Amino acid sequence: MGISRRELLKGGLAVGGAIAADGLRGGAAVPSPTTDAKSPLIASAPVLMNPAETSMGVAFAVSADACGWVDVSESPDMAGAVRFHSGSGCVMEVNGKFARIRIRGLKPATRYHYRIGADRIAFDNDYKRTNLGPESDAKVHSFTTLGAEASGSFCVIQDTHSRPPIVDMVFSKLSELKPAAIIWNGDARNFYRTCDDAIETFLKPHPKHGEYASDAPIMFLNGNHDFRGRFGLHLQDLVMFREPDERHPRYADLGRNFVQRLGDVALIGLDTGEDKQDTNPIQAGITRMVEYRELQTRWLAEAIETPAVRTAKFKVAFCHIPLFESRADENPGDVMPADDDPRYRHPWAAWQRTCARMWGPLFAKAGVQLVVTGHQHRFRYDPPTHERPWGHMVGGGPDFVPGSQHGYPTVIEGKVVDGSLRITVHDCGNNRVVKELVL
Repeated sequence: MGISRRELLKGGLAVGGAIAADGLRGGAAVPSPTTDAKSPLIASAPVLMNPAETSMGVAFAVSADACGWVDVSESPDMAGAVRFHSGSGCVMEVNGKFARIRIRGLKPATRYHYRIGADRIAFDNDYKRTNLGPESDAKVHSFTTLGAEASGSFCVIQDTHSRPPIVDMVFSKLSELKPAAIIWNGDARNFYRTCDDAIETFLKPHPKHGEYASDAPIMFLNGNHDFRGRFGLHLQDLVMFREPDERHPRYADLGRNFVQRLGDVALIGLDTGEDKQDTNPIQAGITRMVEYRELQTRWLAEAIETPAVRTAKFKVAFCHIPLFESRADENPGDVMPADDDPRYRHPWAAWQRTCARMWGPLFAKAGVQLVVTGHQHRFRYDPPTHERPWGHMVGGGPDFVPGSQHGYPTVIEGKVVDGSLRITVHDCGNNRVVKELVL
């Protein structure tokens, strides 16, 4: 069954067909994997990004100029596969470092199988380019879209800072737990000088864990460090923003924010931004975090009124910088103009009082039960109070000494069991559970 020109344009000129609400349909036959005498064009396993009810992002590294693609089928043998290419519009995206593809038109809470590949493109001169043919990875992976009927657990990681031993510990635990979605809650790296830094962090994070997100997608939220470095200002070029049609045009700049359902759980993603004031000279006058947080507040006020949140039995929010702190000497992030104050231990925000004041009442109104954060590199849990009716959790970080009972990396797991949301905090360094919470 074919698709009309109007459907083709609406779907972003997805080449070869579309996946409609009633399942896979249309599209030309997909060629079998090919081999080539050159160095392999596919340079990493696929990484799933920004899962949603009806779409999924895929990214992978390439070794030369290429237009990437993904074949998608509801069948493990890839029968009736439909192909989606990099980019949209009248020219497909050609990139010499990585390929990014958005798969659209999927069904909620449905399992799909996929295989990645790319066409090698040679630029002979400004007026001539040559398609040297397709090359693909023979391995078939799978993913399941989100939705109110979906199932499975979510896991939260944060503050890995591209330290190989920490990445190994955290990703080993993810491999063991096999979550349906991974919330990567910021500070994946200290800074990103180049695109290669980002590729190393997200597409080739560790030689033992190349397929860490080939079947379970990441939902990435910026930490303060993820804005740093020349390429950090363009991180969305690789770690894709959410689709424009997944948010109102007035929130076009909020590419990291999300509200997604995983069964009975509403997952709410927010971005606390930098840990220094816009007016701090170190920011060079180029950050606009004040306006960014205010825009997110308006978005959140509308998001909590959507059916995805209102009908959810459990509501969990995520952001990088903590929204609560009991210590009086921890910088609350609102010291003007340059963050330094003798009352506080550090000249940067240890927590975000401004965001807490803006977002906290909305969390209370929506019935959010838990806010999961990072940034401080030490695990802790703050139970809800009358003034703050939502629990507050801070995940562990990259500081670990074998045998230490204080600093260690964590994976925070959430799963609905027997009608309750069970939160389990795994200490990945000492291989123990440090907290169990039932909501």
